[in-house]
Amino acid sequence: MRTLTKTDELAAFCAEARKGAYVTVDTEFLRERTYYAKLCLVQLALPGDGEAVLVDPLSDGLSLEPLYDLYRDTNVVKVFHAARQDLEIFFVEGQVFPEPLFDTQVAAMVCGFGEQVGYETLVRKIARAPLDKTSRFTDWSRRPLSDAQKTYALADVTHLRVIYEFLASELEKSGRSKWLGEELRVLTDPETYIVRPSEAWKRVKTRTNSGKFLAVVRELARFREGYAQSRNVPRNRVYKDDALLELASTKPQSIEDLSRSRLLLREARRGEIAEGIIAAVKAAQETPPEDYPQPDTSNDKLQVNPALADLLRVLLKAKAENAGVAQKLIATSADLDQIAAGQRGVMALKGWRAEVFGDDALRLCKGELALVARGSSVEVVEL
Repeated sequence: MRTLTKTDELAAFCAEARKGAYVTVDTEFLRERTYYAKLCLVQLALPGDGEAVLVDPLSDGLSLEPLYDLYRDTNVVKVFHAARQDLEIFFVEGQVFPEPLFDTQVAAMVCGFGEQVGYETLVRKIARAPLDKTSRFTDWSRRPLSDAQKTYALADVTHLRVIYEFLASELEKSGRSKWLGEELRVLTDPETYIVRPSEAWKRVKTRTNSGKFLAVVRELARFREGYAQSRNVPRNRVYKDDALLELASTKPQSIEDLSRSRLLLREARRGEIAEGIIAAVKAAQETPPEDYPQPDTSNDKLQVNPALADLLRVLLKAKAENAGVAQKLIATSADLDQIAAGQRGVMALKGWRAEVFGDDALRLCKGELALVARGSSVEVVEL
């Protein structure tokens, strides 16, 4: 179990990796005490029975630039499982995305393994091997790493080789490789990982659409996100959503007002956070009505045809079973309601989803198709 702690060691391994068709990658990280994930370990494995190594990014003087150069090499496929958090780390730290990318979780859904299938399931079903997960919740920032931790970490890339080769072959045989490409585009879009403080209010669930109230929520969420990013602390360590909503209701004007809060953490009742809260409330109260935030109420106004929505659900089930693809990967319940309400900008009507479901969904809406029960199955009949 070789651990790379020097830049030249990593460079030599990456040079070897560039001779192969693919490299499997995984990471171990912590983010309970920080806003941005703290990268603690990178695991890499070469094809077949090639070498698998651990890379210790916490080693003094180690640069990950050789790894980033490998990511930029479009001749080598970079294979991950459930890549989103891994990619966020590399985008934040190195402003780089692996290209080309293969995510075995997404590929497994396209190949009919169900919704958000776990790595352990794929190891069992494809690699036919057991997987020891006892080290899953260990502190990866502590050194030295135990042999058990190293064994666990390496298993996340060694079995991945067999899984990748199987799924890539299945996609090629079924002609669904382009489906995977469409799904992965969002993972390599910087907008997926950029959190703008000015838009943080949209993630706070409120029970009112009052523009005046939402203006306070927006400014409090803006301050919290900016403070958390600049100090690299979790946003909930600044103040939680329930405290934010309480502040939006009480609109504190002074430190004394903050002391009456039931939900605000003690650390937030003084110093920079307290000053930020008061300034945010003041800014919101000075916001003219025309600049109040506007919540998205488009779905509230949908005139959904419930009978048509039910038919679309039956059609989706039949199409998903026929294609061997997880239903939720094709369309969500909200997508079906939007289609039944006459909206046509839905993802379920675009790309490969249109081939599998969307085109027939539109024909069903137009009365050009019917659904017929035959035994335990449902068939689509042209009218």
